[in-house]
Amino acid sequence: MIASLKLKPNANSRVLAGHPWVFANECVELLPAAQDGAVVECRDPKGRFLGTGIYNSKSQIVWRRLSRDRVTLDEAYLRGALGRAVARRKEPGAGNGEMGEFRRLVWSESDELPGIVVDQFGDTLVVQIQTLAMEQHGQLIGEILAGLTGAAEIIFRNDANIRKLEGLPLEVHTRSGTAWEPRWVKIDGIDYWLDLQGGQKTGFYLDQRPQHAAVAKYAAGRRVLDAFCNQGSFALHCARAGAASVRGLDSAFDAVGQAKKNAERNGLVVDFVAANVFDWFTAQRDAEPAWDLIILDPPPFAKSKSALEGALRGYKELNLRAMKALVPGGVLATYACSHHMQDKELRAVLAEAATDAKRKVHVLEWCHQPLDHPVLVTMPESEYLRGYILRVE
Repeated sequence: MIASLKLKPNANSRVLAGHPWVFANECVELLPAAQDGAVVECRDPKGRFLGTGIYNSKSQIVWRRLSRDRVTLDEAYLRGALGRAVARRKEPGAGNGEMGEFRRLVWSESDELPGIVVDQFGDTLVVQIQTLAMEQHGQLIGEILAGLTGAAEIIFRNDANIRKLEGLPLEVHTRSGTAWEPRWVKIDGIDYWLDLQGGQKTGFYLDQRPQHAAVAKYAAGRRVLDAFCNQGSFALHCARAGAASVRGLDSAFDAVGQAKKNAERNGLVVDFVAANVFDWFTAQRDAEPAWDLIILDPPPFAKSKSALEGALRGYKELNLRAMKALVPGGVLATYACSHHMQDKELRAVLAEAATDAKRKVHVLEWCHQPLDHPVLVTMPESEYLRGYILRVE
């Protein structure tokens, strides 16, 4: 008989409104550790069935829903869910035409596969497994993905710190057992030196690909500053679009070195500088506005809910400094990549920055994660990337 969790009578649990998670403090009692990684049912305080999900007593999120029906986490379930995820990226309007063979194929709960993230880079897949139950089926997941996509190699990047919350070790390996050698890969017409096995995250930020083109169309003849440039994608696209000059800033020396290598390979002139962006803006605070287009694409400042207040101050200060550095009529492309920071918080931050900068700011474009990173409407955490392209007068 399948085990079940029961919610406390007074628990204000979001799962009752369709959210796929249950936290330990919402349950009457936890199941024995022997159930970790197993599929269990969840029931409301009156004992009514809410769905089937995966369990782990080591995590604060003890239950993650697989289905509102009774299901088993077996080959049939995995093959069905993975197949639907891959097919979904091929549907009209799903970004398939724009994303090509460089896209997110699986996005965790949004694809009924809690804890699995899969990015496609041509004939190579990069897989992150972040939950115990899915880890126990890792080899099978690799086999199914290889069959569905014909991938020549699958890299398991199981090195995210979130795995520690599930009691899982950090490791990186390939399906073949052979190391994946870094190489040049062309994405959206630009060559990048990619290290999918040893680079940051899954090796490249696929979620910002549509934004590179969206911003570049404002770049012709303009002086461009790409802050938090990482591998230089925004800067390179702006340079290719005919910017008068481009400078990229990042505090990571290895990222700056890679960005320089990418620029040289593509025959593009960009001044990449290793610098702390906040310190760089501070040093320029008394200078006259000198930029026509500034891109702010920082790492997540709000990695937890408790960090949100400090993050909002950081985003406000960063956008304030950028607005002051823009000439009248300049363009600011600004992004936030934390699910803890919703659109109303970002809009409020931008309004405060505009007021303090004494600048009139109009919205040119509202930006969002692409359709290959689908948002589950009952799960705010599945929506994490948002931004604005603004005219600053």
